[in-house]
Amino acid sequence: MKERIAVLDVLRGLAIIGTLGTNIWIFTDPLGPSGFLTHMPDPSTFAGQVEALLRSAANGKFLALLTLLFGIGLELQYRSALRRGARWPGWYLWRAALLFVEGLVHFVLVFEYDVLMSYAVTAMVVAYLIGRSDRAIRIWMVAAGSLHVAVVGLVTLAWVSAPPEAAAPAPIGRPDVFATGTYAEQVSERLAHWLDYRIEAIFIIPSSIVLFLLGAKLFRAGVFEPNPAGVRLRRIVMVAGFGVAAPLSALTSLGGPEWFLLERYVLAPFVALGIVGLVTTIVLRMRRPAGPLRTGFTTVGRTALSCYVFQNLVGSLLCYGWGFGLAVRLEHLRPWWVVGGLAGITALFTLGSWLWLRTFPRGPLEWVWHWAYTKPQRHPAPATTPDPALRQ
Repeated sequence: MKERIAVLDVLRGLAIIGTLGTNIWIFTDPLGPSGFLTHMPDPSTFAGQVEALLRSAANGKFLALLTLLFGIGLELQYRSALRRGARWPGWYLWRAALLFVEGLVHFVLVFEYDVLMSYAVTAMVVAYLIGRSDRAIRIWMVAAGSLHVAVVGLVTLAWVSAPPEAAAPAPIGRPDVFATGTYAEQVSERLAHWLDYRIEAIFIIPSSIVLFLLGAKLFRAGVFEPNPAGVRLRRIVMVAGFGVAAPLSALTSLGGPEWFLLERYVLAPFVALGIVGLVTTIVLRMRRPAGPLRTGFTTVGRTALSCYVFQNLVGSLLCYGWGFGLAVRLEHLRPWWVVGGLAGITALFTLGSWLWLRTFPRGPLEWVWHWAYTKPQRHPAPATTPDPALRQ
C-alpha cells in the first residue's frame, strides 16, 4: 500500500503541474478565456506552430488524469469506510459538499474554469455506485460514456459541416475586462456569465462518471501492483494511450479547432491512461532514493489542493490587468514568455510545498479541509486514512 500511495502522489503532482500547462494559455491571453477560445495560434509562423504544439500536448490529458485520480481516491475512501465498519457514503457526502463549496469560492474569486465543482457533483453520484456489482458499474459506464461520445460527436459534426466563420465560438461577455478591468469587475463578469464559464463543468459530468469508475476499476484490477498482472495491465493502457490515442490526438490537433472537442474529451482520456501506466512503471522500477524530480512531483501531489489554488492565484496576479498585466505587456513574446512563466510558477509552488512539508504533515488548504471535514464528526477519521485525489 505504501508503494501504491507513493505512485499516486507522483501522478497527482504531475496532474497538477499539467493542469497549469493547460490553464497558463488562458491566463496569458490578453483577452482571457475568450481569446483562448476564439484566437488560435498562427500556423504560418514558427512561434504559432510551437504554441499550437504545446497547447495540444496538454489539451485534456491532465484534466482526464486528475479525474482518474479522483476516482481512485474515492475507491480508497470507500475501502477505508468498509475497514472501519462505517456507513457508506455517510460522511463522504460531506466531503463532496465541502469540495463543491471550495470550487464555488474558487470560481467566483479566482478562476473561471474551476473543475472542483464538477468533481463534487460527480463524486456524489459515484459514491452511490462504487459499491454496486461489476455489472451495474459497467452499465453506468457504458450509458454515461455513450451519452458523452454522442454529444461530442454531434457537436463536432456540426462544427466540421459549418462554414469556417460560423464554427468559431463567440466571445464571452466583455473580453477586455481581463486586460484592463479591476478585480471587482472580473468577479462581476464571472457572475454575470456564470453559465458560459460553467458549461464545461456541466458538460464533463458524464465523462467524469466514467473516469471516476474506471479509476476505481483500475485500482481494483491491480494497475499499481508490481506483480505480472499489474505489468500486463500497464502495458495494455500504455499501448492504448501512446500507440493509438496519442497519434490520433495529434492528427485532430492538426485538423483545426473544429476537432477540439474530440481531442480534448474523447482521445485525451486514453492518453491519460497511458500516462498512468508509464509513470507507475517508472516509479515501481526505481530502487534508489527519490531524486529532486520525483521529490518535486511527490510534494506537489501531497499538497495538490493548495498548489492548484496557488497556481491560479499567481497566474491571475501576474497576467491580468488588476495585477502586473503581463498578458498584454509581453504579448509580442508569445509563446516563449509563457513557457518561462509556466516554469517559474511551477518552481515556486514546488519549492513552497517542499518547504511547507518539512514542518507540517499536510498543505495549508489540506489542513483547513481536514479540520472542516472532521469537526462535525463525533469520531473523526484517523489521520492515516488515505486521502482522495487532491489530498483533501
